[in-house]
Amino acid sequence: MEERFMELSCEEFAERLAARTSVPGGGGACALAGALAAALCSMVGSFTIGKARFADVEDEVAGLMDEAEDVRFRLLELIEEDASGFSPLIEAYALPKGAPGRDEAIEEATEGACMAPLAMMGECCRAITLLERMGQIGTPTLASDVVTGALLALAALEGAGVNVSVNTAALRDRQQAARIDATCEELLEEYVGRARALADVIAEKIRGRA
Repeated sequence: MEERFMELSCEEFAERLAARTSVPGGGGACALAGALAAALCSMVGSFTIGKARFADVEDEVAGLMDEAEDVRFRLLELIEEDASGFSPLIEAYALPKGAPGRDEAIEEATEGACMAPLAMMGECCRAITLLERMGQIGTPTLASDVVTGALLALAALEGAGVNVSVNTAALRDRQQAARIDATCEELLEEYVGRARALADVIAEKIRGRA
């Protein structure tokens, strides 16, 4: 049976990440960090639901948790998709120089390698949006977990963006590269600031400075 990185233990995944192998790499690490961010959102919700003081928002919290779980599982899937997307690129570059179709194979594989990290960025943005709302209506007892989730999502978002850029930089089709880069920039411009603001505001409250 084919091995799935998402089914490895934390220790095993970290060992694979540290090893001299192409996958998992930075993309897989970003997807895992984003999944952890979504998991923390669900955790805050789990400690909110069932408490009388949060009865008025219980349904909304449950909805946030459902969506956070969708984000979490999608990002775990993207660990595998990122690894799968890298394999064709390795195979294309392994073709003899001058072989018929080599350049086309590299171009196609390079564009394909953009897709998983681009999808990660979208899921991380979803996680940030969910954490923003959970931070507003979830139990303040777990405020530090909202901050941690926001920072993990931020790191995953920016890291995935770099993983997209390293591939678009190699594309021969500069128009397609520009389109993909523009999508990345839009996400980064909006959500990096939102994640940072969320983390900073709550952290300041925790430290008693706000």
